[in-house]
Amino acid sequence: MKNKCEVPSFSPNSKEIERVLKNAKTIAVVGLSSNPEKDSYHVAEYLIKQGYEVIPVNPNQEEILGKKCYPSLLSIPEEIKIDIVDIFRKPEDVPPIVDDAIKRGVGAIWMQEGIVNNQAGKKAKEKGLFVVMGKCIMKTHLSMILQK
Repeated sequence: MKNKCEVPSFSPNSKEIERVLKNAKTIAVVGLSSNPEKDSYHVAEYLIKQGYEVIPVNPNQEEILGKKCYPSLLSIPEEIKIDIVDIFRKPEDVPPIVDDAIKRGVGAIWMQEGIVNNQAGKKAKEKGLFVVMGKCIMKTHLSMILQK
């Protein structure tokens, strides 16, 4: 059964989000497409241009945007510290990604615009992860820059 369209049951304030984006260096993009027409590709490309280290996660690709692609979060070498996991997957696909992020000791989960899974978000938050749901990381970063 598919999840109905959820509204985030909690949301961090803009100062908290800004702090996380400023302190992050490495962002794993789960569900990153190799298709330049897809939103995930545009967002990852933008993040790279902003100086973030982007790690593509897609089991069907070897390389995206000139970067080695991994089939899952747990397949990324342990020595690579992941600050944010940016999720481009259907809401019903989010719980196992959150479980892997918790196992990896990731600092933040970011569910892109249109992606909300309150149960997975609550679990991540209870485990100490910073959680954003239903917001585009690129639009949020751009608005942060434009407010300066």
